[in-house]
Amino acid sequence: MKNNSYCIFIGTLLWVAAAVFAGPTLAAGGAHIVDDSEVETPGTCHVELWVSDFVPGDGYGNFAPACTSLKIPWLEIGAAYQHYWDQTIGGPLLGPQLKINFQPASKGVGFGLGLTAAVNVRTGDLGLASLLGLVTIPVTEKFRINVNGGWSYLDSDNPTAFFWGGQVEVDVGWDITLMMEAFGRQPGVIGNQMGLRYTPSAHPRFDFDLLVGTTYDVVNTKFFTLGVTVRF
Repeated sequence: MKNNSYCIFIGTLLWVAAAVFAGPTLAAGGAHIVDDSEVETPGTCHVELWVSDFVPGDGYGNFAPACTSLKIPWLEIGAAYQHYWDQTIGGPLLGPQLKINFQPASKGVGFGLGLTAAVNVRTGDLGLASLLGLVTIPVTEKFRINVNGGWSYLDSDNPTAFFWGGQVEVDVGWDITLMMEAFGRQPGVIGNQMGLRYTPSAHPRFDFDLLVGTTYDVVNTKFFTLGVTVRF
């Protein structure tokens, strides 16, 4: 499927992926499309690594380090590098990413703001950018809801569009979190993703993600993701 809607879908995943950041157990981020409102633990850094494969065979790899300092505990600063192996996006993308937390979820409802941008390393052109509002609602200690919405830019025939996303996370025990989410770029495509995150209690600095997703457009597309987050 080498059409414009597929390009929009790939780009949507890319700029959302560039905006997300990992947090503690029962937290969005990593290879999840929808993000939570929380920044990384102050005084801690992390590196997110994941690979997504799209049926019938295209895909991309992601490398994204980020840190939150003790002096500015509400700000997470990072960067992301994504490399695609397909015929739709013509080169690797590199750019900065910021996440601001205005109110932590521990106070009832979490509010944050995610900003990201990336340029095509080969051409120097702006490939994507976004400004997203992030909301986290902790329903219980083991169940919470994340909602995203805001402006997105993608170097395509529909460069500016509204992005939306919703996600539920459930701690099912055995150090495993079940995640289900839906997202879309309007005008553009919509999709969903679900999967499991394993955060071993003996080594909580690691997250392991196994995810499967689908987009719904002229032709439906499935994608599979393996990811790991390391904190230090």
